[in-house]
Amino acid sequence: MEKTGSPKLLFKMVDLKPIRQTLWVDLHVDGPGRPVVYDPERDLRALMLRQLLQIPYVKDLVRLLMRSRYFRAVCGYKGKVPTEAHFSQMKRRIKKDGFKAIEGYLCEEANRLRSRYPMLALGLIQAACLDGTDLKAWSSRDPKDNTRGLGDPEARLGRGPEGFYLGYRSLLLVDMEGLPLGHVEAPANVNEKELVEPLLNEALGKDFEVELVAADSQDSF
Repeated sequence: MEKTGSPKLLFKMVDLKPIRQTLWVDLHVDGPGRPVVYDPERDLRALMLRQLLQIPYVKDLVRLLMRSRYFRAVCGYKGKVPTEAHFSQMKRRIKKDGFKAIEGYLCEEANRLRSRYPMLALGLIQAACLDGTDLKAWSSRDPKDNTRGLGDPEARLGRGPEGFYLGYRSLLLVDMEGLPLGHVEAPANVNEKELVEPLLNEALGKDFEVELVAADSQDSF
């Protein structure tokens, strides 16, 4: 029996069919043309895995998938795995509004699935945690302004654990089962502390309450 909180168990429970149209937007499906190499539902599971395991960068996620047959199988990949560029292209293709719709659906699924856990049956989540991630943009810097992206003009220059990078900051609130409660994203030049209050205001007070939120020192008020 798989333990509670395992990625394999979580992915089995979450039904992605209702958001399939959003995941497949602008992808070639029928007729002649370049076939789709990677199913975007598998790509979304990989991105969810990144948050569950608190993997800081997409390049580290790609390395994990390349090394681990188990995690490839959990996401649904059978052989090759996507590159870092592939996930950046997915981000541009689905766009911010698309990912917000996906996030909203996953939050609804999380609320539905919590009824299976006795501790969470009444919508009371005993603990949740904040997980910040740096998202590198697949873009070069604008030669007229090296603090912003050329191909991705919304991307900004910020500082992360590995030094300066061009991209975004992402902050996710998840419960102890790994189910998402909320998410905010901003250009990389925004301090992560500034994202905490908007995230908590957006995520909490809906259909559940949280007794304790855990975070590292950079996310504290």
